[in-house]
Amino acid sequence: MRLLDPDQEPDAIDQAAQRLADGGLLALPTETVYGLGARADDDAAVARIFAAKGRPADHPLIVHVPNQAAALAFVSAFPPVAQRLTEAFWPGPLTVIVPRNPEMAAAAAGGHDTIGLRCPDHPVARALLEACALRDVMGVAAPSANRFGRISPTRAEHVVEEFEGQGEGLDEVWVLQGGPCDVGIESTIIDCSRGHPVLLRPGRLKLAEIEAVAGEPVQWSRPEAPDPAAPKASGTLMSHYAPRAKLRLMEDAQLNAALDVIEPELTAALLSDATQGPRIAVYSRSLWAWRPKHRGIVHLSMPGDAVTAAHDLFADLRELDATGVELIWVETPPNDAAWDGVRDRLNRAAAS
Repeated sequence: MRLLDPDQEPDAIDQAAQRLADGGLLALPTETVYGLGARADDDAAVARIFAAKGRPADHPLIVHVPNQAAALAFVSAFPPVAQRLTEAFWPGPLTVIVPRNPEMAAAAAGGHDTIGLRCPDHPVARALLEACALRDVMGVAAPSANRFGRISPTRAEHVVEEFEGQGEGLDEVWVLQGGPCDVGIESTIIDCSRGHPVLLRPGRLKLAEIEAVAGEPVQWSRPEAPDPAAPKASGTLMSHYAPRAKLRLMEDAQLNAALDVIEPELTAALLSDATQGPRIAVYSRSLWAWRPKHRGIVHLSMPGDAVTAAHDLFADLRELDATGVELIWVETPPNDAAWDGVRDRLNRAAAS
């Protein structure tokens, strides 16, 4: 595995762009999460993404482009609502699903007649995409750079943890360093392919601000009541973003009651085996301000504001998972629009 750092190697961006032009795999930073990229117009290169992630080949990838003009190469039509949204939110954490050019990116689209497009707002990603365009690579297909269904990476070291030493050619994944991701959860996905906009996955952008730009109501296809007519899209499966430990969401009172029940059991287990490590992790916004700590429980504070919580979420889940606990109990986020993206990721992680 090779790590390219633009701060240390002046030609790191050019090396990374050439890697993609040659059909290789490259993990790249975006403002949302790190993506595992391959040139979108090369079906053989894209197949390496599916193999590396263990991802079903019919589950489409998002294609990252440097600008709206490059996006047009991948579409058969660019609906007016998609144009309004991309003009307002690109570059940024928004993916639009639009009708696909049947001659482009069939593998990246999972064989479907729609395609997801995004223009990322990260200086390293933008420089990379521009360098790729100079090599006739108009778009980079890039799902999150992790094994399928697992916690998304928000730092280069998370990508290394996912793939280094895993065999099957995965050590051939190159990683382009770009520092911690600013947003921390994946992009908002809006389906613009059916004549009316539909939210398929929430992210940083709020539904109200999307509707203000769209100029019309935006339907929400929620995972618990999916729209059967919705096109397949990246990261919209009910079960996703999961740690190895079993994750459970609980309201504050429920979480406290569960801890009251489990703490005596953990105390007895520790008395019988002093070498036993923690078995449960708790991720809560306010619980540990007053509740005594317990040696059988790992505790970590969830940030109290939605933007910071989204930024920290995947890194914090990885930290808790690395302790080897069996269970991760998470306080349910507030029922507020600002928390929609965090709540969505946690609900999907709990469904795994």
